[in-house]
Amino acid sequence: MSQIWNLFQPSFRALFLLLPCSLVTAEIGNDFSKCSHFFYNNIPPQGVNAAGYQPICQRYKNQYHFASLYDRQRRVPLFSAYILSPADGKRPKPIWMYEPQLSFSRASPEMKPFNTPVDQNVIESQAVLNDYRNSSFTKGHLNPSMHQKTKEDRKATFTLTNIVPQKEGSNSGPWNKLENEVLNSFNDSCEGPMYVITGAMPYKSGAHWIKNRVSVPEYMWSAYCCPSYKSDLPEHVQQFFPTYAAVGRNDPNSGEEIVPIDVKAKAKMRGYDVRRMPLKNLEGILAQRLAMPISLFDNHCQI
Repeated sequence: MSQIWNLFQPSFRALFLLLPCSLVTAEIGNDFSKCSHFFYNNIPPQGVNAAGYQPICQRYKNQYHFASLYDRQRRVPLFSAYILSPADGKRPKPIWMYEPQLSFSRASPEMKPFNTPVDQNVIESQAVLNDYRNSSFTKGHLNPSMHQKTKEDRKATFTLTNIVPQKEGSNSGPWNKLENEVLNSFNDSCEGPMYVITGAMPYKSGAHWIKNRVSVPEYMWSAYCCPSYKSDLPEHVQQFFPTYAAVGRNDPNSGEEIVPIDVKAKAKMRGYDVRRMPLKNLEGILAQRLAMPISLFDNHCQI
């Protein structure tokens, strides 16, 4: 396996190329073979080397609920991928969980609640609740519970391997609005599954951390693929299918070259703007920022 590349350094060459290897366990391995159905055509994002990143088939109550690519060194997921399905109930009371197999490969394949003190191996291998306590960041879902149908689906999203440090102004403001817009697009226009990949974008330079343990993203990004959609959509809606994407600010002090700031926004949300864009624009931004070609959906989500 090639040299481990630093997630938040712009010079590394690739993100997602998942190398074939025999799996020691069912959920933690070197590819997404156990949960490839969460990606369009069963193909994860292409064009980026995932050496140093850990594919996780997120398992809860003996079922797979979504997939994440986790950076052990930075203790954040690079992305989470899932099939959107509107929630059939309220947001559950958060019971935060961790991934036992990140600390010991032969541990339980099920995500586990933080209801007892965790040992040092868990603390070293991934983010824990104490990392977020008394910080200025919320626990930002990449796969939001509102995009998951059953109670078990929604509970499964409350694992820290699906979480990045996100500012409150983004999490409960423009980014939340985007998550609702994506849900509405699915309800109003899709006639089949909607595949979503949501991730974090590094700072161009310099390290940003919580407690010198958990890396903080400068931007959030998300893209969806809805290969089957209504044929009679109005012309102004057709531009959002079969794919669309967005980038959201997570730092109000960042420059405006990627996402401009709306100076008329309410004070608590100013600087957390979200820019909607075609999928190719997002892939271009990621390619420029990360210095690599990226293809998020197989065949650009074309049937």
